[in-house]
Amino acid sequence: MKPHDMGVLFDECAARRIATTTHLDRPFDIAPDGGTEYDAAALADLVRDAAGWLSAAGAGRGDRVAILKDNHWDYDLLACSAVRIGSVPAQLSAQMSPDVLAILLERLAPAVLMTTAGQLERCLAAGVDLTSLARVVVTSDVPAPGAVHVDQLRGSAGPAPQRRGDDEPLVIDHTSGTTGVPKLVVHSTRTIIGALARFEARRIPKIGVRPDDVVATASSFAHGRTFCWTAVVMSMAPREVVILTGQDPNRVDPVLRAHPPTIMEGLPASYVRFRPLTERLDNPFRRVKLYISTYDAVHPPTIRAYLNASRHPGPLWMDGWGQTETGPLTFRFHTRRSLARRGAAHDVGRPVPVKTRLRLVDPDTFQPVRPGRPGLVLARTAARCLDYLGESQRWADKQVGKWWITGDLGVRRWDGSVQLLDREVDQTPDGSCLEIEDVLEDRLPEALECVLLAQPGKPPLPVVVTADGTLSEEAWRRACRRLPKMQSPVSLRWDDLPRTGTAKVRRLDLREQLTGSTATCGTGRWT
Repeated sequence: MKPHDMGVLFDECAARRIATTTHLDRPFDIAPDGGTEYDAAALADLVRDAAGWLSAAGAGRGDRVAILKDNHWDYDLLACSAVRIGSVPAQLSAQMSPDVLAILLERLAPAVLMTTAGQLERCLAAGVDLTSLARVVVTSDVPAPGAVHVDQLRGSAGPAPQRRGDDEPLVIDHTSGTTGVPKLVVHSTRTIIGALARFEARRIPKIGVRPDDVVATASSFAHGRTFCWTAVVMSMAPREVVILTGQDPNRVDPVLRAHPPTIMEGLPASYVRFRPLTERLDNPFRRVKLYISTYDAVHPPTIRAYLNASRHPGPLWMDGWGQTETGPLTFRFHTRRSLARRGAAHDVGRPVPVKTRLRLVDPDTFQPVRPGRPGLVLARTAARCLDYLGESQRWADKQVGKWWITGDLGVRRWDGSVQLLDREVDQTPDGSCLEIEDVLEDRLPEALECVLLAQPGKPPLPVVVTADGTLSEEAWRRACRRLPKMQSPVSLRWDDLPRTGTAKVRRLDLREQLTGSTATCGTGRWT
């Protein structure tokens, strides 16, 4: 089955009697008594029921339905329910600050906001009343003032599934927001399903999903990747799907041991946090043949640890580089042998065949640059989003004809592959921050993450994240040998850093937190 209509995706899976069993690390927030195991028919029933709730709350064809809750796959089930009744779902990460949520909800003007009393209380404590930003607010956990509790809507029947044109808005997701207020990215069926999910839903040797696979994901379900992933994984019908909602290794370990994956997808932060599990004698990654990383770079030491943890004779690590606006633009595979050569993990590989094209240009003149010379990366793909909701001019400013300005700087190698250097806004005149971060993580086994912050007129400021927030002077002296000049490092714990919903470091906020300034070496024109 090829994914197409997300409103009836689970109905079609149930009608085909696919044998996929889904295992959750905790019950769905919208079905707390539903347990942790679902088949396709039970998922279809839940999507159909939720469509009835949204319809009873007043959402209809063309309306927007905002979803804001704790991290779980029911973000995507609710999105499918909204699509089913002809509405446009907008998935908002609960990691965003109340003031940012207020900005995005004002742009969305949703007919229904599906959220929790906990989120309403969190935002109200910061002076933001979410109940004033939607026509109707529905809570899924407990009743709250100014909101309708979902129990009041249960049993309501929704309309028959509503169809929409391939080029009409289908779903609204947001960018990570590492450099400011996230953009609201509007995708259509043609862009996110036709150009992305259908391409991925192929049984490609070594990387395609097979009927006997166990596919696990540890992601941020408020982001567009998992909406696309949902279409792919359900249409491919693996034997089991495993949903991981948190990043505590001791909580995910029993779930992964009970259902050891053959394909593992995760946020870079999830891989970092789960890494201690790779060192256990009977580690839960022993059957993995394919690791998939999305959203951000994963540094070489982490990749090595997972490849070495697998007992598969030839496990692969697949990196996909892209953006919420475009989907994956390039891919690259790492193996045990390639990582042993300590090549740059930020060599993001080649454009996806047939699907994408890349061009590197001078950021001032937009003239093409030769291989080996740094340039601004432009992309051309049929998966490009329709618009930034409420910021159409900003969306238009990132286009040059049919080319999309990614805002990343890179170098094209002579073999056609591309190595990323930095976001244009985060660049440093003394080399690549990303490359130096790779080297530092290689040389500092105790580091969970290294972040290099460029500052105008000063050497970059290194931030080293360790388990206890400490770093010895001797370890730092060894690590920075023969590297460009840097300031004295700041050592922090993981939770000390401001992060996005996908656990990316919000570099602008971190820079201000540590230096009192948001000034960067780049222009920030294409953030």
